[in-house]
Amino acid sequence: MSDLPRKAVTRTARLAALPLGIAGRATLGLGRRIGGRSAEVVTAELQQATADQLFKVLGELKGGAMKFGQILSVFEAALPEEVAGPYRAALTKLQDAAPPMPSATVHTALAQRLGDDWRKLFVEFDDRPAAAASIGQVHRAVWHDGRKVAVKVQYPGAGDALLADLNQLSRVAWLLGPLIPGLDIKPLISELRERVSEELDYELEAQAQRRHAEEFADDPEIVVPAVVAQADQVLVTEWMDGTPLAEVIARGTQEERDRAGQLLVRFLFAGPSRTGLLHADPHPGNFRLLKDDGPVSGWRLGVLDFGTVDRLPGGLPEPIGVGLRMALDGDAAGVLRMLRKEGYVKPSIQLDADAVLDYLLPIIEPASVDNFHFTRTWMRAQAARIADPRSPAYNLAKQLNLPPAYLLIHRVTLSTIGVLCQLGARASYRQELLQWLPGFAATPPEAPPAKAAKAAKTTGTAKSPKSAAGKSAAAGTTVAKAPRRKD
Repeated sequence: MSDLPRKAVTRTARLAALPLGIAGRATLGLGRRIGGRSAEVVTAELQQATADQLFKVLGELKGGAMKFGQILSVFEAALPEEVAGPYRAALTKLQDAAPPMPSATVHTALAQRLGDDWRKLFVEFDDRPAAAASIGQVHRAVWHDGRKVAVKVQYPGAGDALLADLNQLSRVAWLLGPLIPGLDIKPLISELRERVSEELDYELEAQAQRRHAEEFADDPEIVVPAVVAQADQVLVTEWMDGTPLAEVIARGTQEERDRAGQLLVRFLFAGPSRTGLLHADPHPGNFRLLKDDGPVSGWRLGVLDFGTVDRLPGGLPEPIGVGLRMALDGDAAGVLRMLRKEGYVKPSIQLDADAVLDYLLPIIEPASVDNFHFTRTWMRAQAARIADPRSPAYNLAKQLNLPPAYLLIHRVTLSTIGVLCQLGARASYRQELLQWLPGFAATPPEAPPAKAAKAAKTTGTAKSPKSAAGKSAAAGTTVAKAPRRKD
């Protein structure tokens, strides 16, 4: 494979092969069951074969197809275990690896973007990719001043591939629905199509990474590599070692999981407050646990890949904190008023305030206690609650609206919760909210939540071309209900 398969007809054919392959295996499986093999054994084999094909096709195509696979891998924590098992390994691979570009293609790209004498910029350059992701791959190198660096090179044809993939994926979205119960796949793909192309602009990525690197330069807990150089579709940053979060998920001790989870929550909420930017791609491949000889409580979190960020000059919108605080106080009427004001409930929709609070309390349980244990069991239970047509939560969710100004924030928050559940981390979620989320700790009763939301809407949260793609999932569980005010 010399580069990304660029022709739409070629990529469409490969993606179209997914449903054909699944249908063929289903027919074969039926034959095996008729032949006397147990349904459980045959089903497990079919699921594993489907997962293998999914990884092969999405990984080879890269572009939008692989980006979608990365999103799915974050939400595998919501899957029932009998379904998640065969898919987990295949989807998790998409977080950190893909078939690489040949060396000749990499060298040609570097010559075009850095000049024919590009080798003079490096003391060493490893042709073997250290990592491969959705639209580019990373190589280890040593910069001419002796610094160890990561050289990110964009795949040729990545832009065309993104659009072709997402158009085709929208046609076969029904295949992916069973992977994530409760997640509406088509709107997710539609949003990706509109926004994910900003990842192609490495200059924007360099700007976002510089801002974070400067802000967290002396931070004792969060580390962001500095930008060394950027030219067109090549980005050079300082190299960062560490244990990938995927390894912590697979083999980490509980103490390591808890530390990684706490730092992940801290970065989620502190980042927008300190930088005016929201890192909008929180899958495990973008984080490293930086260990040292000291106690685990002193280990740090390394953060990579700032290709998708949301611009929030005032930090996270205040209505989120105000509404969350009111919900935990049992103020059902106040919560419903806020939701209407911010556009979560359209004027034509009539809802019972207590029913809305019943819907929200399970989802916000991590904010109600000093220390919360995020688990796959917890996330699956809440995904099932909202996906079950017999559940009041299902019927209420269908009547709620997600305003564009909040789409990315919800996507990042909920997908981060997905990673926390993969980790099985115990984290002081509430503590971080109290410190970093405007309006959660205390807000004067007369303070209008709509003002902060309006500010968020005018700073590029929803409509700015610089805004990143969004994704959403359901999470929550039952908690003891607080007294409700009927004011």
